[in-house]
Amino acid sequence: MVKTIQGKIYILANGKAIEAFSAERKDNIGVELRDHIKMFHHYFFTLDPDDKVIQANISNALNLADESAKKAFDNLKEQGYYNNLISANISQEIRVDSTKLDINQYPFQFRCYATQRLIRSTSTVTRKLITQGYVRNVSRSDNNPHGFLIQQWETLENSDEPLKP
Repeated sequence: MVKTIQGKIYILANGKAIEAFSAERKDNIGVELRDHIKMFHHYFFTLDPDDKVIQANISNALNLADESAKKAFDNLKEQGYYNNLISANISQEIRVDSTKLDINQYPFQFRCYATQRLIRSTSTVTRKLITQGYVRNVSRSDNNPHGFLIQQWETLENSDEPLKP
């Protein structure tokens, strides 16, 4: 009994002991990829009307993607998108609804379906967002804990949802 217990590892989380299991990365690749894609979109699209918050979130997002995301950020910045968020006191948040993933080819292709909310003091606009790209393996780091890099990222649709009666 002692040998069996000594061969196990437990993690304490919120006062509860959880047994840890070792698994190959390939066993959880879909889960890790979806979380990486979700976190990238969270950082890129969850913004408050504060330049420091915008810079911090975008910096986190750019650690998870290649120059295609930097190019999208630069285009939005050049168009005055971030200045408009600040001057109009608009908060923006995103919810990833689903991610279609092909783990049978490498780099892994994805399509992300999400809902954006632009929150103003007087109204909230809901937008439908669809993006796609590829994900390849890179080294894990503090800035990129999953060890993936989104590449060739593009927005396919970003349109206002019709108002509900």
